[in-house]
Amino acid sequence: MSRFLVILLLCLVFVAGSVGYRYLSWVLNWQGAETPFDEVGISLHSYMPGFVQDWGCAKLKEEFGDRTMPPYGCRGDSGWR
Repeated sequence: MSRFLVILLLCLVFVAGSVGYRYLSWVLNWQGAETPFDEVGISLHSYMPGFVQDWGCAKLKEEFGDRTMPPYGCRGDSGWR
């Protein structure tokens, strides 16, 4: 039984690390994208808690600023939230 729990824990850590890495690569623009409109990044953003979403939108605004519209989830009444 303990072997099963270790394997389950390793799988959970791997999944959490993969999701976290993918989200950070979108928010911090590690690939050097021209726009913030990445479907996977936007989808992951919608599942993040509020304070992480606020941080992510602030980082995206720093990177892309007024060059483009904000992606879904970062739109406010007058542009970026």
